[in-house]
Amino acid sequence: MADVLIVDDSALLRRILKQMLSKDPGLNVIGCVESGEAALQFLENTRVDVVTMDIHMPGMGGFDATRRIMESPHPVPVVIISSCWDPNEVEKTFKAMDAGAVAILPKPADISSGDDEYSAELLKTVNEAAVSKVGRLRQRKRPMKSDDAPRNPLQPSPSHANGRSERRISLVGVGASTGGPQALAEFLARLPADFPRPLLVVQHIAAGFTSGLAEWLGKVTPLPVRVAQNGQKAMNGVVHIAPDGFHMGVRQGGFLSLAKDPPEHMVRPSASVLFRSLAAAYGGAAAVILFSGMGKDGAAEMKTLRNMGAATFAQDRESSVVWGMPGEAVRLDAAEHVGSPATIASLLLDQFR
Repeated sequence: MADVLIVDDSALLRRILKQMLSKDPGLNVIGCVESGEAALQFLENTRVDVVTMDIHMPGMGGFDATRRIMESPHPVPVVIISSCWDPNEVEKTFKAMDAGAVAILPKPADISSGDDEYSAELLKTVNEAAVSKVGRLRQRKRPMKSDDAPRNPLQPSPSHANGRSERRISLVGVGASTGGPQALAEFLARLPADFPRPLLVVQHIAAGFTSGLAEWLGKVTPLPVRVAQNGQKAMNGVVHIAPDGFHMGVRQGGFLSLAKDPPEHMVRPSASVLFRSLAAAYGGAAAVILFSGMGKDGAAEMKTLRNMGAATFAQDRESSVVWGMPGEAVRLDAAEHVGSPATIASLLLDQFR
């Protein structure tokens, strides 16, 4: 059973969250506190498995509390519960992600009553966080800022210069879930401004936060990061992120397609949908990556792409918050290369040199 600490300055919201979490016999709400200071004091005396954290609170807010938790000798997975409509709060939410929070959820739309759909998402997220792996903040490899990113243009290898490249990559597809934002930040920070292909990203994230994710990632990479639009052409050197609630695919010619088809692996957008479209349109001329996340989304399709000759990469267990999706790819022998996000960035760049 996983012990949960709820941190929120609203007594009503603390009660609603406790009621929702208590529906799961595998979760035990061991405490409810109203501030960041109270959370730190509670954690000094009591071990817990996961913390749900409000962002805006009197005194110490959720960003500072998360950072302090992750700097402590016994860091704990933190799930941020934030207002996605407040730009200032969203900015602090992603600062908390950089400080080590493993997931984000919006606040329930109506905190006066239970919400079955929200409750299911809350239980899923908290359970995933409870089994995630976190390390002390000072030991984490923080993503570089865009000013520190590689500036040297990509130089072709002799085989590329002579037209004898063994593998031609037209597009790069990426799938990620829990722990994915941090992995994406570390990966994208190490790509140069002249990266020669489009990057299509499926990140499982709560509705309302995709634009904030794009803005946050845009601060750590020299590449433009944009939320994808239906029918637009994927551009070289641009990161296109699937929007809330839409599967993203790509057609021949690099034109993006968005669809409200049923979820796959209980998620929409799904990496499986993106990877299948890459297989149909580009086959072995694609590269695909699976970063940290729960479940199996994208793993079988990565195996198909590897069999077609595509370049395939999976995040390693040591650097993953949750080694689910990339671990399944490794189990299926779908990943040609396995490593940290920084290593994967280097290996991917090697394909173009």
